Amino acid sequence: MDTRRELGEFLKSRRARLRPEEVGIPIVGQRRVPGLRREELAQLAGVSADYYVRLEQGRAGHPSESVLDSIASALRLDDAERAHLNDLARPTRRRRRSARPERVRPELQLLLDALDHVPAVVLGRRMDVLAWNRLAAALIVDFGSLSPEQRNMPRLVFLDDSAGPLYPDWQQAARDTVAFLRLQAGRHPDDPALAELIGELSMKSEDFRRWWARHDVKEKTHGHKRMEHPSVGELTLYFETLSLRGDADQVLVTYVAEPGSESETAMRLLESMAEPSRDSPSRSSPEPAS
Repeated sequence: MDTRRELGEFLKSRRARLRPEEVGIPIVGQRRVPGLRREELAQLAGVSADYYVRLEQGRAGHPSESVLDSIASALRLDDAERAHLNDLARPTRRRRRSARPERVRPELQLLLDALDHVPAVVLGRRMDVLAWNRLAAALIVDFGSLSPEQRNMPRLVFLDDSAGPLYPDWQQAARDTVAFLRLQAGRHPDDPALAELIGELSMKSEDFRRWWARHDVKEKTHGHKRMEHPSVGELTLYFETLSLRGDADQVLVTYVAEPGSESETAMRLLESMAEPSRDSPSRSSPEPAS
């Protein structure tokens, strides 16, 4: 990924969403472009207009942290956007480790299997599903029946026809997926498999291509998700994303229902339908994702 070009496109997209009146700039005459002009943003950030133009054009070298912080404040970036800005603007911090196969520690799989009442998956840097427990397979999809390449959340969301009925709020779920994947692309610009995944999704999904062009970024943290399960009906579940010490590229995602809710009753029914078996294909495969 060309981080200089991506940096320019990201800055343009964030600048275009700011209205002049939001930052105290009076509108005089007709404006030909949405959002702020480059000169206006540069003034707000306290940098020269020439420098900011060169930064958007990828000709400014590696800006200092203070300059990036000033620009981020002027653009009113949130924490995920600030992190993405730094990833793109300071590529010298990159370490070429993104091409290594991702493996899940056996002890982590033991933890997943011990979570009898909680659906849980481990996601890798490309949102590959690296490990899961039986309840996650019953809730989302039988990951064990899929090839390693198919065990990927963006592919499931955008290229699997069953994802639409599973997620009533599909558009929001899909846009969040795109935003997190773009954040990962900024962190791993030299990962060829990640670039291949983005290219595949861009070619096969018009929705992905349109939302990717927006340059939105979002960290996967916590929230709620509505699901329409074919066997137990509608569910509202709260998800938590936990970073794993020892491998910053992997996260553990868990899903729980509110106590006493209809969703909890549905989850108990789903749990009774998912047979616990150590030989079940719903367990993660020893074959690592590349």
